[in-house]
Amino acid sequence: MRITVLSGGVGGARFTRGLLALLRDRLPDGAGGTTAQVTVVANTGDDMWLHGVRVCPDLDTLMYTLGGAVHEGQGWGRQDETSRVSGDLAAYGLGWEWFTLGDLDLATHLARTQLLQEGLTLSQVTARLAERWRPGVRLLPMSDQPVETHVELVDGRTVHFEEWWVRLRAGVPARRFVQVGLEAATAAPGVVEALTEADVVVLPPSNPVVSIGTILAVPGVRAALAGTAAPVVGVSPVIGGAPVRGMADACLTAIGVETTAAAVARHYGSRSTGGILDGWLVDDADGGSVPELALAGLAAAATDTLMTDVPTTARIAAAALSLVDRAS
Repeated sequence: MRITVLSGGVGGARFTRGLLALLRDRLPDGAGGTTAQVTVVANTGDDMWLHGVRVCPDLDTLMYTLGGAVHEGQGWGRQDETSRVSGDLAAYGLGWEWFTLGDLDLATHLARTQLLQEGLTLSQVTARLAERWRPGVRLLPMSDQPVETHVELVDGRTVHFEEWWVRLRAGVPARRFVQVGLEAATAAPGVVEALTEADVVVLPPSNPVVSIGTILAVPGVRAALAGTAAPVVGVSPVIGGAPVRGMADACLTAIGVETTAAAVARHYGSRSTGGILDGWLVDDADGGSVPELALAGLAAAATDTLMTDVPTTARIAAAALSLVDRAS
């Protein structure tokens, strides 16, 4: 089985960890892994330069989570982290107090920056870093070209997405999101093939606007997803009218989409009407929308979708994959 996942950071990483647990149980390879081939295409629109190093938040969260080194309480960053370097930078009056790089995390960014400066592409660098973490998936950036999501605010300012998200906590409404560099970007090697050659494509509960949406905006990705023979199933990032994590509701509001499981599904659209989805899994709290989703051309079901631990997330992944037969 070949499974391709389009992922943002924390939500996508946690879902993929549960998916791998499910596959190790159902399709074991006899050596603690799985015979299934899982490819994860990561959003790189959150990437930024900070202190002279290239930071790739979603790629790193995926590596750390799937590699067993993530700070579980945060969902991002390294466990057993320290921040002596950032503290000393602050003593010089430098750095951003709202975006602190941990010492162990900084080593990853330094390694990435050095390899990029040596001429490797982001795909090649990611593969090199993954040799250490052994995430159990083929991890691909959405593009090798730099693409950064910036936010035009209603007060007239334009800031990097991370500043809006972390420092401002999305408290200043966004007018729109702009993917700087998108016009020169192409899908990274292997991305289109991972979609067209998959047996199933999964959209985990990642931010539909700035994570999944940014991946879909890369030239060629949406077309590959719309045209693949594989069923495309997704898990709602909204439960009972609220985002599972973060301020995704602020992102949805900015593009005129309601913060409901059904509205996000309509935003993606069913492939029978020119969209990208075949199936959509919602939480039990939104079970009343299943008939509506079915009328919209989607195989839909409801279950408890709160990812509280790995076994629970494996069950959610199983429920998402169960939509495949109904969507085929």
